[in-house]
Amino acid sequence: MKVALIIENSQAAKSSIVHDALKSVAEPLGHEVFHYGMYTPEDDAQLTYVMNGLLAGILLNSGAADFVVTGCGTGMGSMLACNSMPGVFCGLVIDPTDAFLFSQINAGNCMSMPYAKGFGWAAELNLQDCYRKIFENEPGAGYPKERAEIMAKNRVILKDFKAAATHDMLTVLKNVDQDLLKSAIAGEKFAEYFYANSKNDEISAYLKSL
Repeated sequence: MKVALIIENSQAAKSSIVHDALKSVAEPLGHEVFHYGMYTPEDDAQLTYVMNGLLAGILLNSGAADFVVTGCGTGMGSMLACNSMPGVFCGLVIDPTDAFLFSQINAGNCMSMPYAKGFGWAAELNLQDCYRKIFENEPGAGYPKERAEIMAKNRVILKDFKAAATHDMLTVLKNVDQDLLKSAIAGEKFAEYFYANSKNDEISAYLKSL
């Protein structure tokens, strides 16, 4: 699985802590991690939590990523922005129980975490435990197990519901503020990672045209 990491500007100073924790868990399980920034608070390309959502939408709808890990101070803003995008199902994950239940019940493709609120001593251990609960088990197995079938049906209903309530990603890209879009894809490694992994020629072509 291709896992994308997105860090916004208020928490960019913790970028290496989050990245290291994610890699230490995901890579031994066979997943690839692509860090789309931010990398330091001084990066030329500054990402806001709103841009986190837009970038998550681009990565997931193009197939450049299979799962997105993001967050902000509380995790709330990034979660809301991500869930405003078509095809993105983002859960707020604060502790390993959240991570396990989100994976097993909701089987989403994006998680948002708080990187300021409650981020204290041994915070990197909590990150690792959360990522482990996300990536070590097959998603959607259900909890409790006897409710797995109805949970799977509800996920399909939610997916169809969201598809009816949102535009496709290419339409979003054409209608969103173009300066905001250009800023969201201005990261140092965006072009290197994205165009090599995107499976959607229309999205790739539109972004290249900007």
